[in-house]
Amino acid sequence: MSHRILVVDDDAHIRQVLALKLRNADYEVDVAEDGEDALARIARRRPDLVITDLQMPYMDGVALIERIGADEATRDLPVVLLTARGYGLDESRLDGSVVRGMIAKPFSPRRILDLVRSILEGDSEIATRPEAA
Repeated sequence: MSHRILVVDDDAHIRQVLALKLRNADYEVDVAEDGEDALARIARRRPDLVITDLQMPYMDGVALIERIGADEATRDLPVVLLTARGYGLDESRLDGSVVRGMIAKPFSPRRILDLVRSILEGDSEIATRPEAA
């Protein structure tokens, strides 16, 4: 059985690239264009992992991870954050959250695949600092 991954980003190109790379790696992929759309999709069919952008309209990535972490049904759902280089994020807001990794844009699809595999296999370390692609 393949793992289900939800990709959340307001940029259609990024959603398409990530979905293609993840599907080619035999993951089942769903996409959402903002946090509100993501929460609705999570409620309908819970994924095994969420990859989300931080800066999005309607509900940004930080609000999304706060909502995921606050819900008993999803508080163990791992999340990977994508962020633009230089984006000022108060990392203390991530303490105790569902975040298992953070990758800076532009990103390497290989880096994302490696992190996804690591998280889904249960041997990842939490990486709260953006890494170079």
